[in-house]
Amino acid sequence: MVATGRSRLMNGFLGRLLAAGVAGLVIGCQADDPPVEPGPALDVERERASYVAWLESSPISPLRAVARIPLTDTIYIGPPDSDIPLADVAEHRLVPRRGVAALDNEWDRRMVAPYVPVAVGDYLLTIQGERQLPIVMVFGPPLPKDPLKTPEFYPIDTNMVFEVELQRSKRRAVRMLALDGIEVEGTIVGTVTVPLGEGGTSLEVRHVPDPGTEESALEIYFRDETNSSGSYPAGRFVALEPVVGDRYRLDFNRARNPFCAYSTIYPCPVPWRGNGIATKVEAGEKYYMVDGGQ
Repeated sequence: MVATGRSRLMNGFLGRLLAAGVAGLVIGCQADDPPVEPGPALDVERERASYVAWLESSPISPLRAVARIPLTDTIYIGPPDSDIPLADVAEHRLVPRRGVAALDNEWDRRMVAPYVPVAVGDYLLTIQGERQLPIVMVFGPPLPKDPLKTPEFYPIDTNMVFEVELQRSKRRAVRMLALDGIEVEGTIVGTVTVPLGEGGTSLEVRHVPDPGTEESALEIYFRDETNSSGSYPAGRFVALEPVVGDRYRLDFNRARNPFCAYSTIYPCPVPWRGNGIATKVEAGEKYYMVDGGQ
């Protein structure tokens, strides 16, 4: 099943955790294609409000991430000298067991299945990623609200919504980081051209799977001239919404930052070669630096 950017908001990995997930977005187009009317602006506003509420309240929000480590061998959790030190948590061992893991302490053993949160003291532990490359994520208690980490967005701009055509190429597998910092095997499927920048800009499109589900999306990770001066320096994701055949809707108002924008716990995706737009894309999610600068 191929999910649209909108359906991934409901069915992404966050949905597996708490039935309240949000996932990444993506792109495509002809240089002479005119902007098309977007879906109701109210839908975009509601998506934004739901996303901000999730970030501020979810126990597995990236704002609460405190540790991330590959599960390749036994991991010790708790005391200060542990692989994952956690305040006021007795020693635990997390041992990989054929797609799941055993969480042991001196009193009991619990099995941890992928994407099922398990409480460890005041913390939540989850196993994410592909079966052959599991990642342990730990989320902490609620933190004081930090206005510098609350997402803000550019005003909705109907000139940043396009109907575009995917120019398919020979499919090629590529290892990559998704919006949530999880390594997956994506597939390069072709290019699209957006009428932005002199003469338009060709952008690579990838089919990006969502580990642990049958969901996937056509996505683009792009950079533009707002990076470091309004949007996140590493770039943003946006997803193709199918129209008919190889025609798709590209709504830059739905562009989102990778999770590394909220926490250094997450690795940042490497910018996709050639996916730079030589103009400002003042649509979608903004970014405010730690020092308060824009």
